[in-house]
Amino acid sequence: MDTLVPFAATEPKTRLDDTFSADERDDFSRAMLLDVCEAVSDAGGDPTVLSTAEVGCPYPVVVDDRPLSEAVNARLEPPTAVVMADLALATPEAIERLFETDAEVAIAPGLGGGTNALVVRHPEFRVDYHGTSVRDHRDIAAEVGASTATVDSFRLAVDIDERRDLAELLLHGEGRAKRWLETAGFELDSGTGRTLVSRE
Repeated sequence: MDTLVPFAATEPKTRLDDTFSADERDDFSRAMLLDVCEAVSDAGGDPTVLSTAEVGCPYPVVVDDRPLSEAVNARLEPPTAVVMADLALATPEAIERLFETDAEVAIAPGLGGGTNALVVRHPEFRVDYHGTSVRDHRDIAAEVGASTATVDSFRLAVDIDERRDLAELLLHGEGRAKRWLETAGFELDSGTGRTLVSRE
């Protein structure tokens, strides 16, 4: 299945600027991107990186610096999947579950109301990633008469946006992004109740 992997190539992961330097944010984001593309490919998908700027990548890259919804909708030719580039816990098995749904719009919600991944099979459906997008996408699907399914997946629900999310990656990750954190000196810290991370 054709799969768009949106990627912010300029100033990625700004909510991690209290944890990483600008160069580190860039390196870490690219490690996550490669993990996601590899998981999509291993699940039988054909990933295309939809990037805001040129990025060195072994997968096809299309550059579009428009807002996310506009850039995705310009290339949403069903059947198409959209899988965000910061789903560092994603596995081929989790993405296969998304691909295998029969619904015309299959949604993998993110924590906090976002849409982390979806499959679109209905020709009139268009994405809208602003606000509480998982609710909005269900409403849009209803408006165009598309059947929907929710893919309940921990590995697709966790996107890596903030420092506290790094603990999930160290606990459950398997790929380049986890190894990058370990090499950079990050480790789990459970001294405050909730498991967080510290850096050597």
